[in-house]
Parts: sequence; C-alpha cells; structure tokens
Amino acid sequence: MINGATLRDAVISAAHNVNNNRKAVDALNVFPVPDGDTGTNMSMTINSARKELERLPDDVTVGKVASKTASAMLRGARGNSGVILSLIFRGISKGLKGYEEIDSRTMVLALSYGVESAYKAVMKPTEGTILTVVRLACQAGAKFGTENKEAPFEDVWAAVIEGAKDALAQTPEMLPVLKKAGVVDAGGQGLLLVFEGMQSVFKDGKIMEDAEQAEVEEKVEEAPKAAPAENAARYAYCTEYLVLRDKSSTKDPLSLKAYLESIGDQLACEVDEDFIQVHVHTNEPGKALNQGKKHGELVKVKITNMFQPAINRGEDERIARIDLDKYHTDPEVPAESEEEASSQKFEKVEPTKEIGFVAVCAGDGLSELFKEIGADIVVSGGQTMNPSTEDILNAVEATPAHTVFVLPNNKNIIMAAEQVDPISSRNVIVIPTRTIPQGITAMLHFNPDEPVKENHLSMVKSLDSVSTAQVTFAARDSEIDGFHIKKGQMLGMENGAITVVEDDPILTAYKVTRHLCSRKTEMVTIFYGEGATEDDAGTLENMINDRFGSIETQVVYGGQPVYSFIISVE
Repeated sequence: MINGATLRDAVISAAHNVNNNRKAVDALNVFPVPDGDTGTNMSMTINSARKELERLPDDVTVGKVASKTASAMLRGARGNSGVILSLIFRGISKGLKGYEEIDSRTMVLALSYGVESAYKAVMKPTEGTILTVVRLACQAGAKFGTENKEAPFEDVWAAVIEGAKDALAQTPEMLPVLKKAGVVDAGGQGLLLVFEGMQSVFKDGKIMEDAEQAEVEEKVEEAPKAAPAENAARYAYCTEYLVLRDKSSTKDPLSLKAYLESIGDQLACEVDEDFIQVHVHTNEPGKALNQGKKHGELVKVKITNMFQPAINRGEDERIARIDLDKYHTDPEVPAESEEEASSQKFEKVEPTKEIGFVAVCAGDGLSELFKEIGADIVVSGGQTMNPSTEDILNAVEATPAHTVFVLPNNKNIIMAAEQVDPISSRNVIVIPTRTIPQGITAMLHFNPDEPVKENHLSMVKSLDSVSTAQVTFAARDSEIDGFHIKKGQMLGMENGAITVVEDDPILTAYKVTRHLCSRKTEMVTIFYGEGATEDDAGTLENMINDRFGSIETQVVYGGQPVYSFIISVE
C-alpha cells in the first residue's frame, strides 16, 4: 500500500526526472521547424503540478494528491504532449477519488482510466505515439498484477515501466517518419521518464534530484536565511541582470519573458535594441541567468535573498554574488512557453454582451490586426511559445461575453484551448484554426446577425477557403519528406508541410506562394516579421505580381517571431 505522501513525492520526483531530461526528449523531434518542443512542454506541464504538491502536508490522502495533480496539470498544460499528459493524470485522479491509501491493483486500474481519457480527447488517435505507450504500459502492469497477486507495489510498477519501454521501442515501426529519423516517439519517451521518476519513490523512497536546482545551489552563495513571515512571498531571490544583446542571435527576447514568468513572479523585462533588462522574483536564479545568457552577454547581475530581515538590508544589503564565468550557455533549445502570455494579467469581468473573441498570436502587428477585426483579447503565443490552458482560460474569463469563440491559430495550441470550456464560466467554442490566416478568415466570416450555431458552422467551413504559406529557419539538421536539411536553411511550408528548402527567405517565400496560387486565387496577403523588412516584403509582392498579374496583393506588418513571412492565399 502507498499513502498520499508517497504519491505526492512520486509525482514531484517524476517532474524532476522530466525536467532533467527534457533537452534529450526535445532532440527526438524530427520536424526541423523551431517549435514548442515535446520535452519542454511536458516538463512545464508536470512542473505546474509539482509546485502545488510541494505545499501539501504528509497526512494528505491519495485522492487529494491525485486531484491536485490533475487540476494543476490541466491548467498548466502546454502543447499537445502536455495536454495528453494532463489527461492521463486526469483519468488517474478519477480512479483514485476518495482513497486514503491504495494498492497496486487500484493504481493500475486508475491508469486505465488515464488511457481512456487520453484516447477520448484525440479525434483521430495515432498509434506509435504517447497514446500507444501509455496503453501498452497499462496492459503490462495489469497482466503482471493478475499473474502475481501478492507482488509488492514497486514490482507491479516496474512491469508498467517495462511495458512502456517495449511500446516505445515499437514506435518507429508504427510511424515511418520515426524509423527514417532513427528515433522513438518523443511524447512516449517523456511518459517513460514520468513513470521512472515515480518508481524512484515507490521502490527506494527517494525523490529524484532536480539537477538544475542542484547546480544553482553549488553556484549561488546564499545569504544567511531567516524564517519568512507567515504571509511572505513564495519566491526567495530578487534577481536582476542586464544582457548586452547578441546582434547575431535569432532568439526572440519575448521568449525570455515567458520562461521567467514560468519560474517566478514580479517580472519586469524591458527590451530595446542593445539591451535586455530583467527583474524577477524566483527560487531558481541560476535558471534565470542561464536563460538570459542565451540572448547575449551578462554585464550586470544582482541577486538578493528577500527572506533576510529588511532591517539588515539597505546599504548593508546581503547579496548572493555570482561568478559569471561559471555560467555557460546551455545547448540551444527553442523557446517553449509563449511570447509573454503568462505575464499578461487578465482580470475577470462579468458578461455584458452575447459574443466575444479570444485569439492567440505572436507579434505586435498581428495582435493589433486581430483587435481591429473584433478580438476582445489577444493571448501572446504561437509556434515556439505555446500558452497554457490557464492562460487561455484567464483570457476567456476576462472577455465580457456569455459565449467566447477561441481561435488558437496553431495546431499545437488547439488541444490546450479545447480544455477550457469544462472549467470556464462561459460557453467556450474553439474554432480549430491551425494558422494565422485561418484565424483572420474565420473572424471575417462572423456575422453578428446570425445565431451562435450558424456562426460556428460558417467559421469552421471558412477555414478551407484559405491556404497558408510560412517561411522560417531550420532549427536542426534533418532528413524529412525527401529533403536533406541543414540547420539555418530557410524552410517554405504549404499548410504545414515543407515543400521548399532554400538559403534566401524571399526566394523561399516566392516559391512556396507560387505553389499555392491557382486560377481561383483572388488575394495574397504577406505578413512580414522577424528576419524580414518592409522592403523584403515589397520585393516579394512585386515578384508575385509579375507572375500573377490578376491577383490582388497586400503587405501587412505582422511582427511575428520565428517566421520571416506568413502568407495568406485566398
């Protein structure tokens, strides 16, 4: 039997294990486009639960731990992998409801509810993914437990792990793209890390160490601690630094804001052409510094232990001194969370109208455009910056409408958006927009004189009337769809599929747009963003006009990160 404290520690251990190995999981992604990578998404999702569980006492029940875990992971879920992980734990919570202690049979039965929950949420389940791994792991645990009724809890869970390993090894045979790349499914690998992290507690009673936090503790000389007041802040270290920006870096400074918000609060992040100035309260100052250094050189650092009595501060303020030479830039990892969605503070309001809109996008130009065409609130986020379910929920609750249409505008955000309706006080309708042009088209097809149901149908139907071209850079070497892609090359995508690989962004944009244009094409809209100028967009427009003289074209400033061009073809 295991009690609530053991299950609590097991989930915390799992969070540490995923966090420690998230970069290895990220590296399994075979698609070369910079995106919200699987390991980081899963890590941020389960760490949202860790923060809640660390506050629970030792006499907590199993049911309470499971409920807290599921609720926190639901709200913190990011990306498709994070949402599926949260759904697995939601099912587990259902199976453990009301229990003070559990045996292995109950735990495996609860896991089967998790399998059911995950499969039900995916419209077209694909085998060879995390879904396969959790299903076969559960079956292996159930089989072992049935055949070995007196086996200890940890032995049954070991069978679950072995089942997950066997299933993971099979994923390349189920998905040819994995086999060609010579990797296993990233989501399945992340789930195996969760199970292994839990086993460290079930078997040995040990919570796996958070390697990054251990590194911080070695490098930061802490000021003498005093017991915090009863209502003291959650975060101990006021961390301030100045970054001299690396002009050759392609990293978006807005991603730094999102990361810092995920590990602290009281964030102020000012960005200009030459510098990034940061102030954040956090328990993980080392992580904050490492993330900042990815954007350039740290030229000024100050870390203050805020738990030190205020009377001892002032001129004699005790500051943890950092040896900047010891800090290294971690291997490049695409920014994960979102542009600055977590740092946006949305205040809940009462409905004053029938219909409202929440749109997700990155880029000040695109944000203004969505507001101009009717969006009440724009959540900052996109390809490398997946907002969490809670980010979208908060935006919905801040929309003064009884029914709120949500436009995710990215395939990796749709599932997170779909989790909002059950936990919102509003009627939430998600339009499954996979791109920015689809989101704009859907909003333009809204008719205020029509009822909600008819608008829902017409907006969804409108998505087929627009095609999307996107131009970005390759985040990693890759072989996919017959292309031998080198890191840094420009990728042209047609409705998400790579069809052009070139070295020049304008030529890439022209070729991919040309592929999408036909005799029926009436309008081409060019949104230019990071890595492109208005002149570049004008050159592209002229090239399209020279090739298709009868097509109407327009250039719009989007300001989007990651993508030099997003092109709408209608």
